[in-house]
Order: sequence, then structure tokens, then C-alpha cells
Amino acid sequence: MNEAGGRPVPLRWRVGDVTITSISESDTPTSPRFLYRGVSKADVLARADAAGWLRPHFVTEEGFLRQRIHCCIIEAGPHRIAVDTCVGNDKQRSHPLWHQQQGPFLDDLADAGFPPETVTHVVCTHLHVDHVGWNTRLVDGEWAPTFPNAHYLFCRAEFDHWSQTEDLFGDDVFGDSVQPIVDAGLARMVAADHRICDEVSFWSTPGHTPGHVSVLIASRGKRAVITGDMVHSPLQLADPELSSMFDTDPEEARATRHRVFPDWADGETLLIGTHFGAPTGGIMERDGDAYRLRFDAVGSDRQRPG
Repeated sequence: MNEAGGRPVPLRWRVGDVTITSISESDTPTSPRFLYRGVSKADVLARADAAGWLRPHFVTEEGFLRQRIHCCIIEAGPHRIAVDTCVGNDKQRSHPLWHQQQGPFLDDLADAGFPPETVTHVVCTHLHVDHVGWNTRLVDGEWAPTFPNAHYLFCRAEFDHWSQTEDLFGDDVFGDSVQPIVDAGLARMVAADHRICDEVSFWSTPGHTPGHVSVLIASRGKRAVITGDMVHSPLQLADPELSSMFDTDPEEARATRHRVFPDWADGETLLIGTHFGAPTGGIMERDGDAYRLRFDAVGSDRQRPG
């Protein structure tokens, strides 16, 4: 991804009358063993040989996966909707790369034209550590909502599950990034098919977590989907059978991919991967018995550099 002064340049897509801007918190090569049980770097390279479109954007020459943690801001009429709020700063985390981060995410967000107070809605596709972190920030030793004027939309099934279930890494993610939103009166419990406005709605995609949702954007006959973690890497487009070791229910996650991918792979829908390395979004289409992303059709009406 292009950078200015060492910091990532936002990616922007246009979908009808809606603009989607991606603000990156991190963009790093990731070992496939972190995500997929029994998949080595050699296995990734063999899969990239079979599905050449995975290189160079999503697979390195060494067999690492190019993965990204980012937040998408959807501008639809008067609405500014932040989808997935990354890892956050100052959080006590078991993962060494995420522990006590001191990154410039909020500055990058403001520089892109989105000061936190201007965000109207926050959507968490699910409540894992790298999707809720900037829900809150540390203010005078207390966790306060980062987006003070926003409605934070939590899928009821997802909220109920994680309010009673220990985090994957044993961290107090719910306590520092979700419960303070409830305490501040900003949380809104919604269904997995919730519609925010005419252009933006939820698409139920369970399996990775019980109440996982993807986000559908539709305007003037154009359509985009922000995946969340129902697919972690484009590797799973090339092999929809591949489930992440972080899936709560790997079989349900696999069934969800087989259910929704045929609809999304119409050769028109822009797929924006929540963890896909740059360019992060492409047109989804069939590729034999699997799927792929195509980038030549992502033109100026859908994508432009930040």
C-alpha cells in the first residue's frame, strides 16, 4: 500500500452514492499457522501456484499471508458508519504485537476527514479483540467511548455469547472495549439482519462467531460487502473449505461461505476483506469450483486512492 510519511494512505471506494474509506491500523505479513491449523508456508505457496491471482497482493514469496487490520468508514447520506475498530491503544493484551499499542490510528482517522465525534454509528462485525479495540480509549485512567456521538450496534446473539464466554486469548476484551459502551448508554442491541439506512444493512454470516455479521452496501445498482472474519484471507476464496482455527464453529463457518459466496460472486459485487492486505477490495467472481477477486474492474467509480 502507498504510504505518506511512513503512514498508510487510506483506500477509498465509491459504490453508487456511498463512499467507503479504509483506515489501516496495521499491515503485516502473517504466518499461515497463526490462522489455519496444519497449513505451512510451503502449503500456501502451492495454493498460490494453483491460484495465481493470490500473488503478489496476498501471498509473499516466502509463503506468508499479507494481512491487514483496518476500519472502514461508510458515508451514506448523513451517516458516518465505522465498521470494526481494530485493536486500539493502551490495551492489556496477550498478543505481543497488540499489547499496549501506541499507534497513530486516531490521527490517521482525523486526517482522512473523520474526527471521532463525527461518526454516527459503530458496527462490530463480531466482538473479537481486533474488531472492538477502538470502541474505547483511555481517558484519565478510565475506558471512555472513542466515538461519543455514535450508536454502537451489537448483534444481540454476539453480545450475549461474549458477555458469558472467555476471550480467545484470555484478555478482558469485553470489559475494556464493550462493557464501557453499555455503561455509557451508547450500545444498541440489534438483529443479525438489521438495516441502518437504505444503503447499509447487515448480512448474517455466523460460524466464525455465533452472531457474526457482514455489512452490505447497496446504492444505484452497485453493491459491496465488508466481510468481517467469515473469511480471513483470500486463500479461503480459492479454497472455501478452509476454516480458521479461531472459528467458534468451523463447520458452520464453512457452510456460511458455501451459502453466501455464490451470491457475492456475480462478477459485479465489490468484496472488501476485513483482513485482506492491500488492495483489500476486488470484484468477486467464480473461478472453476472456487472463487477469485478481479481488480481490473474496480474503476474510478468504485475505488480511488486516498
